[in-house]
Amino acid sequence: MKVGAVIITMGNRPQELRALLDSVAKQEGDPVEVVVVGNGAPVPEVPEGVRTVELPENLGIPGGRNVGIEAFGPGGTDVDILLFLDDDGLLATLDTARLCREAFAADPELGIISFRIADPDTGETQRRHVPRLRASDPMRSSRVTTFLGGANAVRTKVLAEVGGLPGEFFYAHEETDLAWRALDAGWMIDYRSDMVLFHPTTAPSRHAVYHRMVARNRVWLARRNLPAPLVPVYLGVWMLLTLARRPSGPALKAWFGGFKEGWTTPCGPRRPMKWRTVWRLTRLGRPPVI
Repeated sequence: MKVGAVIITMGNRPQELRALLDSVAKQEGDPVEVVVVGNGAPVPEVPEGVRTVELPENLGIPGGRNVGIEAFGPGGTDVDILLFLDDDGLLATLDTARLCREAFAADPELGIISFRIADPDTGETQRRHVPRLRASDPMRSSRVTTFLGGANAVRTKVLAEVGGLPGEFFYAHEETDLAWRALDAGWMIDYRSDMVLFHPTTAPSRHAVYHRMVARNRVWLARRNLPAPLVPVYLGVWMLLTLARRPSGPALKAWFGGFKEGWTTPCGPRRPMKWRTVWRLTRLGRPPVI
């Protein structure tokens, strides 16, 4: 199976980007083709053979990755598998691409693989980086209902069938939107603890737009994908969880601003998932109300 990799960058981490590209180049088996997308910024110097695309403006994370997908042909169809990797990450072992090939070849229903993210110094995996409710043991691989945006592999047949990432999201929850559409089309998602991306431990709230985007996109996610009776339940649960975490006054104000924006602005096409998909998500341990 032919493997490609999409990396988006703001051009501000040239050393980390180079280390990531070196770790991709060292992968076992056939070479992994790489496209680096400069998301509104010039691409730093890259090794020979790495393709680059420089966008005149920042299209956000999903928009930038969608451009990277199309660099591999319509819907990425020039390759069989696409890796999506954060530009400050690093593939921890030389066998990740080979393990991806083997996993997709062995399981025709497998559409997406979520890698384990580990801190390069401590080896620790943050709880939020385990894409399931029972996240206490990051070393346990399992079927899951979503995946990590900067550390994953996607079968390009999934993208051809259900489309790419929702570019209008810009940042936050775009992976879950794609995951729900893939699951609704019959594909499965695996979390694999043996496929590791080293990434420095960070807090998502480091992004200035975090609280607004998280709230807005949560509403968009529900409006686009959930059966109508589940929309208020899902959003009500998330509002209670947000309040229980006791965010600061400015953060809460931004969150409620984003929540309102999610209801008052277009969210893209609505394609509610089938009720059997709701049951499938429930059986996988995460009903789409949590």
